Amino acid sequence: MYEVLSELNKTPGITGSMVVGNDGIVIAADLATGLESETVGALAASITSNIAKSLDRLHTEPLRQVTIEANDAKLFFTDVGLGILVVTTEKEVNIGLIRLEIKNAMSRMRMAG
Repeated sequence: MYEVLSELNKTPGITGSMVVGNDGIVIAADLATGLESETVGALAASITSNIAKSLDRLHTEPLRQVTIEANDAKLFFTDVGLGILVVTTEKEVNIGLIRLEIKNAMSRMRMAG
């Protein structure tokens, strides 16, 4: 799992990545300095849980990915089955490339585990 995260982090613009369980417990992390993995994991689980519940009330398909755009960064939360893949990026990134690399990382995680 760490190898997949490390490879993902080589993508231009990605500053860190991690996988957390749906309960917010960190499974694996390779985050940028200054970010606390436990805090990011808990927030990711809370955010995706609330959005998934809202989507359920709207009778839509299950949550696949959430993108948050902040002033100085972007956060991608993606359901990978065993938990949530969290990817942090710089503010200005190629979103299509990031999503493609997230998809590739998901495939490698499935093959590895």
